[in-house]
Amino acid sequence: MADKTSPWYVPEDRPWFKKESGWPDEVPKNLDFPGISLGEMLKESSQKYPDLNAIWFLGGFMKYRELFGYASSLATALSNLGLKKGEVVALMLPNSFQYVVCFYGCQMLGITCTGVNPTYKPGEVQHQLKMTGARALITLDALYQPCIQPIIGNTGIGIVITTNIGDHLPWLKRTLGKALKKIPTGEVPKDAISYRKLLETPARVPEVKINPEEDIATFIMTGGTTGVPKAAMLTHLNLVGNVIQTAAWLYKIQAGSCTVGVLPLFHSFAMTGVMNISLKVGAWMMLFPRPPETEELVKTVAEIAPDGATLYPGAEILFKRLAEFPDLEKYQVTGKFSLCVSGAGPLHRPVQEAFERRTGGRLTEGYGLTESSPVVSAGPFWGKRKIGAIGLPFPGTDWKILESEGVKEMPSGEMGEICVHGPQVMQGYLNQPEETKEVLAEIEGKIWLRTGDIGYMDEEGWIYIRDRKKQLIKYKGYSIFPKEIEELVGQHPAVSEVAAAGIPDPDTGEVIKVWVVLRPEYQGKIKEQELINWSKDNMTHYKVPRLVEFKSDLPKSMVGKVMRRELQEADPLYQERKKQAKK
Repeated sequence: MADKTSPWYVPEDRPWFKKESGWPDEVPKNLDFPGISLGEMLKESSQKYPDLNAIWFLGGFMKYRELFGYASSLATALSNLGLKKGEVVALMLPNSFQYVVCFYGCQMLGITCTGVNPTYKPGEVQHQLKMTGARALITLDALYQPCIQPIIGNTGIGIVITTNIGDHLPWLKRTLGKALKKIPTGEVPKDAISYRKLLETPARVPEVKINPEEDIATFIMTGGTTGVPKAAMLTHLNLVGNVIQTAAWLYKIQAGSCTVGVLPLFHSFAMTGVMNISLKVGAWMMLFPRPPETEELVKTVAEIAPDGATLYPGAEILFKRLAEFPDLEKYQVTGKFSLCVSGAGPLHRPVQEAFERRTGGRLTEGYGLTESSPVVSAGPFWGKRKIGAIGLPFPGTDWKILESEGVKEMPSGEMGEICVHGPQVMQGYLNQPEETKEVLAEIEGKIWLRTGDIGYMDEEGWIYIRDRKKQLIKYKGYSIFPKEIEELVGQHPAVSEVAAAGIPDPDTGEVIKVWVVLRPEYQGKIKEQELINWSKDNMTHYKVPRLVEFKSDLPKSMVGKVMRRELQEADPLYQERKKQAKK
């Protein structure tokens, strides 16, 4: 039973705890959050599940005792290189055995990890390395020449460790793969240190005292609530606490389950929803070095995933692709998927229903952000479901709707900013006190995260997001949510995907533009003006898009979130109007 004196205790008179609200009987309302580090969490699991599989990658498995042994050897080697608690190691690696080994090896020493997107260009890599103050970099050999060599002299990196994607494969498979150029390789500098050599170090991890509430486990890059790149500081308590909350909500997850790892591990969604949750409960990760084609994913799930015990965290687009995959039944994946969570954007009823019908799995919508490690809420998998809501807050998480520019709590049904309190809330943004002050507010002695998302809470405590505070479109004095425009335009039978944003306009403030991907059967058969005319017939006048552009696809983040800002800022009219406004 959670202690009522805990700073994370949520009073049980909250509306979402009532029986009629749909709170699952199997999920406790509050939890104890033990003060352990991520390294200690892995040690506990390796002792409990030594011979269970922990990771599948490139056709092979790694067991828990092997993972703990590799991480311990790496931690010892990093210590021998002079790396200490509080210093920063950057991991420029795709999903792989190496990513997990390196992440947890660093955690054993109290070293802060920062995952670097392996698709970044040199300038983006340099920015992250300098912002986080990284002292060492662990990267693929194939990435060194194109991405690291041009900028290494402009960073504080003093130690470079390189690995080949096949380093954990058997010798023959690794050698043949390189010879046949199926495994990419690259030249590295003479002073680069071999990852494989470091794993030969006898494991004697020095004793390091880690304060889970204060010591930073990872810096994760985020646009945050303002769009400016920042490094969110997440402690061991943030990450261990969030995975305990997640495990409680996914109460049917058990040792031996599989978690599909299509999302990149450097992103907070996969860090918690794939890597940390798996290692907490004795499940194993199915990792792909790059997002697989739907057929490859389906084939792999059919061949090796356990029946009724395969979890899949992802964005709606991933579930849409599975639901629409024509040969799904041929691969006999029905009954494989169990608990699936859609995040990084809204989950629409047609996608949810089609996915559940064709796979037999349960799909619910979740909500989170990097600043909350990242998971805040999710809908129940059974029982009450509300399409369009982001579910109920996880155990130990409190939430409320506050006025956008103040601390007044909004009554049920009224719009405001979603604010969150819980053990998963970050410590702040690295070296950015003003930006931190904007999003972390002390209210009645507790620290609340102002998410920047606008929404409302119903009488049962469920929250519905309308949109980002910073992305509201202002047209003739009306405040319009892009998400609502996307939902309305998305009802047209020709529309497969849609994104909306405001374009500056001297007469109205902004006009609404939508970028649309048409369904294949409508391509070349419908004009932009037809969609505008349909909108006039089906939407109130101030919500009608004035501009429509058809696209072959929409830009998305690594986790599948549509990049509205990228579309907006690349738009020629947007650029022209911005220049005119500056004159």
